[in-house]
Amino acid sequence: MRPSAAILCVLLCSCAADTSVHMAAKPSAEPKMLMPALENRIYELVDQERHKLDPAARPLALDSELVKAARQKSADMAAHHYLAHYAPDGQTAAGIIMEDDENFHGILGENLAAQPYLPKFGVDVETFARSLVNTWLASKGHRDNLADTAFGRTGIGAAANADTVYVTELFADDPASQKSQSSLQRNVSP
Repeated sequence: MRPSAAILCVLLCSCAADTSVHMAAKPSAEPKMLMPALENRIYELVDQERHKLDPAARPLALDSELVKAARQKSADMAAHHYLAHYAPDGQTAAGIIMEDDENFHGILGENLAAQPYLPKFGVDVETFARSLVNTWLASKGHRDNLADTAFGRTGIGAAANADTVYVTELFADDPASQKSQSSLQRNVSP
């Protein structure tokens, strides 16, 4: 992080892992090729669930900066076989964003999840998306991030290695609400 950047970034973080192995009826494609479709389906389900949790909640807008950071975080978890807000080298999603945009200000929330799969059965986008979102809904910290009305933007990134799908969803407030904030704070919950 650059010390000259003035930023308020509250990380409201949670991790989730569903240890059951989901099996598609038959693999339709290489799991890595299905990650964009999985990201899209998770986005749709999160938006639906957000509205169920709070009918007055505004829809989350997809943000390309957050999508890029979420994909990078998920790819790193898949490559290094971990599920954590801090990478083995100490990197965080906030750090990834700051490397690309030192002027980023605001509140940042992060939900992580991992779902193992059997290579011979592959990944079923609908089954995996529902399982991952349901795992988040079953956790207070994840559910709070999904429903938080301070968040107006999101980015979802999914990555697969040989036997596990990793997903990162980042949430941020709107850029207009970020201009008055000036310091970095982190609140990481297990």
